[in-house]
Order: sequence, then structure tokens, then C-alpha cells
Amino acid sequence: MFTRVHRYLVCSLLLGCSVVRSVSAQSIGLPWSGHGHDPQHTGLSQVTSKALQRILWQMPVDLAPQYVGTTLYAHYGTPVVTRQNTVIVPVKTGAYDGFRIEARDGVTGAQKWQVTTAYTLPSHNWVPHFGIALTPKNRVYYADTGGTVSYRDNPDVNSGATGQIAFYGLANYVSDSATFDANVRINTPITSDRYGNIYFGFIVTGATTPALQSGIARIAVDGTGSWVSAASAAGDSGVLRLPHNLAPALSNNHKSLYLAVLDGNGFGYLLELDSRTLATTGKVRLKDAMSPTDDARLLDDGTASPMVGPDGDVYFGVFEHSWGANNYRGWLRHYDATLTQSKPSGAFGWDHTPSVVPASLVAAYHGTSKYLLLSKYNNYAGVGGNGINKIAVLDPNDTMTDSVSGATVMKEILTVTGLTPDDEYPTTPGAVREWCVNTVAIDAAKKSAIVHSEDGKVYRWDFNTNTLIEPLTLTPGIGEAYTPSVIGVDGTVYVIANAILFAIGENAP
Repeated sequence: MFTRVHRYLVCSLLLGCSVVRSVSAQSIGLPWSGHGHDPQHTGLSQVTSKALQRILWQMPVDLAPQYVGTTLYAHYGTPVVTRQNTVIVPVKTGAYDGFRIEARDGVTGAQKWQVTTAYTLPSHNWVPHFGIALTPKNRVYYADTGGTVSYRDNPDVNSGATGQIAFYGLANYVSDSATFDANVRINTPITSDRYGNIYFGFIVTGATTPALQSGIARIAVDGTGSWVSAASAAGDSGVLRLPHNLAPALSNNHKSLYLAVLDGNGFGYLLELDSRTLATTGKVRLKDAMSPTDDARLLDDGTASPMVGPDGDVYFGVFEHSWGANNYRGWLRHYDATLTQSKPSGAFGWDHTPSVVPASLVAAYHGTSKYLLLSKYNNYAGVGGNGINKIAVLDPNDTMTDSVSGATVMKEILTVTGLTPDDEYPTTPGAVREWCVNTVAIDAAKKSAIVHSEDGKVYRWDFNTNTLIEPLTLTPGIGEAYTPSVIGVDGTVYVIANAILFAIGENAP
């Protein structure tokens, strides 16, 4: 939801205001484990989704949403789904803070358990994600106070072991919890690797003992914590931290960790770290795709996270250097696994994590790439765009000239335009409501994607016919920030609209 929010953001800036393999080897195939489904954030589901025929059940993910008119400036973290079909949902309970985790039966929506966390948000504009993650050992981790992480084991039953871990040592936290609570906060979603080690970004705003600096933390499956400051990882003393909402991504062999860091001017780097030691193994300064001598911007109000393709290539969405130079669409930057080779960029990227679409799912494609990318493709009215908001399937290895910017960008293979006219821009011909997704679930079996729109509807984008089918109305539609679509282990579809999680499936026989 960019155009309405952009006015608010600029004002703020100007004013200063099924089969279970052995756990140790499992690669988190069927469960939805975190942002973008898996540690690579591909959005690619191994489960066939149900037809989008009716709402099975629903629940609020924000008990006190703060509207500005009819717009909701909030991002909501992804639900995760266990192998036994328990849906675990992060819930905001207060107007400006307060969070809990709720576990629901995936079939009925009945609550199994809930747990409250003392987590508080970092300073922000739009409400950031409150991050949770599911590990292959069926442990749920969630952000807690003072930069600590709490967990719940056996999430499919009413009771299970719980605990709290501090990446800098729990004894240190216990000895001076007030100082850590005041000065250290997790500011990104949590990512789990296939072994159960977890990774997340954190912000430090005051002195602590031991002395911490904002950076990236790792907690091993045995509870051992480690961290590196963002400045040290980047080799740049001007770097401050990770952007809000950025979920670290892992390479396909889980040996490398990818994340971005920003400096005080809002520019920064994409980094590759050794996932075991957090030593930096690769680095690239993030640049504007149209003006490659200029730095790209990294925005805390975005939700772009690195995505690792099946061939190891790394994709990451950035904002353009000059405000509005690309109609506030940003760019999807593309690099090889070592971050030493820059490849074609996508024409949209600032608030989206692309999904992997195997090339075999798109009958119209006759190129050589083994996989394609699904990208949001909004072109915002009111800030230079024509309001014809699309989603696109792109070839990451072929190029075309972008009709908006004139830049050389990834080639469009399929695009589809939203269906509902945007009544905020009645005099803009063809303007339609924005797509409000930040990561899209791909149904390989049905050769389609699950997408939802600010018009209050969820759709299936059928790649064979390039049409939006199975429209289902969830809400009357509002201006809102971007949220994920998810496919559960039984094929139930989950989307968030107007601060509500909807479980969607088929009509009763």
C-alpha cells in the first residue's frame, strides 16, 4: 500500500517526524516454516492448494489496529504451519505494542494454546513484523524482550516445554534485564536452517554489558549464541544495522547466510556470511539499476528479504536512489551466489520478496531458464505511475526495455492486471487497486499462484490461461500494507486482509 503511505512517509521525513523424513536431514519441505515458506524464501509449495471457494475460519492478527482514515499502516508476520497441521500465528494485542502467539487447529480454527511475549517493537513508522519461525525439530521460536528469543516445543499439543535464550548469554540478561529490555530489540523475522539453528537481526540503542552493537545473531540448536555487528560484517563503520522486516536467507546447502545492512543515509550492502561463524564471505554495494553509479535505498517500511533461487542466485528488492525515479517501484537486484556478478534486475522490488516459478509451470515460456520469478508489479497512481497495477512472471536471465523507466530489466513472460477499479483515482484511466502481497505462495501442482489485493479479494493466478480465477471476497477492501499468502499442509490457503487471518478452502460436499 504505497501511494497513500508515501505521502505520509515523505511528510514524516520532511517534518522530522504428510511423509516425515528424519529430522536431521529434512529440508523443511511441507511445513510453512517462516517468511516465504522456506529458508531460501522461495514461496514454492509442495502441497496442492484447495479451491478458493469459502472462508473456513478466521481470526484477528491485530486486536487494536490503528487506522489512519481507511488505511492501515501495518505489516503482519507470516503464520507458520506444522507437519501435523497446527497453524501458529503472531498476534498484535495492543495499540502500539503487545504480542502473543496463538496455535490453531488447521481444520477447525479451534485454539490449542497461546503464549504471551514481552517483545516490544523498535522505533518505526509502519508497524514492523513480529517474527516467528518453525524449525525442523518442530520447535517454534518467537521474538521476546531484550533481544532474547523464546521457544515452545511440541506445538501440536496443548502443553510443551518452553524456554528463553539470549544470544549474548542468558546469565547476562538475567543479571541486568532492565538494561537489555530498554536497549536491545529484535527487528527482523527469524529464519531457521535445516538443522534448527536460527538467525535474526537486532538493534542496540544504548550501553550494555557485555557491549553489544546492532547486527545479526545466530542461536545454534544447542542454545549457543553468537553475533556480529552490522558494521563489522560490512567492513564499514558507517553501517548501522539490518533494515526492519528483512528475513535473513540461507543458501541451498545452508552454508551461506544472506542479509542486507544499511548506513545512516539509508544506503548499504548485500552480504554473504558463513552461516556457522558469521564471517563475511561476500559483499556488494547495492546500486540503483537505472543509475548504477548511485546507491539504492533500503527502507524500513519495506518488507523485501533476500531470496535464493534453485541455482544459488540471490535476489533482493531495493528502493531507487532518487525518490520517484522509477515511480516508487524500486528494483529487484540479482546476483550470483558469491555476490561478485551482477545480473539482470527486475523492474519492481522495494517491498516484495520474489517467488520461484519452475519454468515447466508456464506453458507460454520457451526460453532457457530453469525457473522464473513471480514479482509484484504495481505502478502507483498519484506518484507518476498509471495506476495499472500488475503482478508478473519474469525471466531472470533474459532482458527487455522497461516501458516505464527505459532501463534494461528482466523480461516479462506473463503479466496480469488487477480487476477492481481504484476509486481513489477515478480520473486515472485503467487505475486498479494495488496488489498487497509481500511474498506469494506458488502452487506447482495447479500451475498457479495465490495472490490477494487491496480490493479485499483473494485470487488464483492461473499460469496456463494467464487469468485471475476463483475470486473470493474477504473484506470490503482497504488501503493496507503488504502481507503474505501461505499454503498449509492440507492445502488450506491463508491470507491476511484488514488485520484478519483468513483460512480458505473448498465448499463442503
